[in-house]
Amino acid sequence: MSDRDHRVLIPVDVLEGESVPRTLVDAFASIPVVLLGYRELPDQIGTEQARDQYGDRMRAELAERRTVFEDAGCDVASRLAFTHSRLKTFERVAVEESCDAVLVCNPAPVLESVLVAIRSDVNVEHIARLLCTVLAGTTLTVTLFHVATDEAERDAGAELLQTARSELVTAGLDDERIDRTVVVDDSPTAAILDAAAAHDLLVLGESRPSIRRFVFRDRVERLARETVDPVLVIRGEYLEATAEDPESGGENEE
Repeated sequence: MSDRDHRVLIPVDVLEGESVPRTLVDAFASIPVVLLGYRELPDQIGTEQARDQYGDRMRAELAERRTVFEDAGCDVASRLAFTHSRLKTFERVAVEESCDAVLVCNPAPVLESVLVAIRSDVNVEHIARLLCTVLAGTTLTVTLFHVATDEAERDAGAELLQTARSELVTAGLDDERIDRTVVVDDSPTAAILDAAAAHDLLVLGESRPSIRRFVFRDRVERLARETVDPVLVIRGEYLEATAEDPESGGENEE
C-alpha cells in the first residue's frame, strides 16, 4: 500500500437519504475516495429483485453524491451494491478497491480537530502516512490519544505516542499541529468517547485481521454508533483479500 496513492472507502445508504457532510467532502478532497452506494436487504428479497426495483434510483442518488466530490476537486470512483450483509460487502469492496480506510459518516458541522486513538504500535507508520495524506491542504490539528489501563502503563503510553508523533512529522505533518494525551482508565471505549466529544473527527487503527470482525462488530462499531463524530477506521496493511461475497450484487459505476 505504501507504494501507491492512499484511498478511502465511504459507504452511504443512499436510499435512506444518507449523504456525506460537505465538511468531510472538503477535508477528504486531497485523497482518492471510493463512494459505495449500498442497500442492505432482508433475507427474503433477492439482490436481482432489488436491483430491478431500485437500481435506477440508486444510481441517480449515487451520481448526485459523486458530483459533490467531483466539484470539490476530489478523485472519486463509485460503486453500487445490494447485499444481505453490509459488513461483508464493506470488507470485500475495501479489499477489491485497495482502500486503506473506511469512513463512517456521522454528521460533521465543523471540522477543525482530529482525535487519533492509538492502541498499540501496530501499523503506526502506516497510520501516520495515511493521516498526512488526508490532512494535506487542511489546517486540522491532531491529538494523539492513548488509554493506559493503570498508572504503571502510563510511561509506555507516552512513549507510544511519541513514536506516533515522530512518524507523523517524518511523513510531513507540522509538529505544531500535534498534541499528545495519555489517560488512565479501565474502560478504553468510554475514555475515547469522552475525549472524542472535544474533537470533530475520530481516527482509529484496526489491529485485527478482519474489518468485519473488528471495525464493525467490536469496539469501533460502538464508538461509531455512540459518538456524534465521523469515524475514520484505518485498515491494517496485512489484511488480505477474502472470499467473494456472492450475494453482494455489487457493480462498478463508470
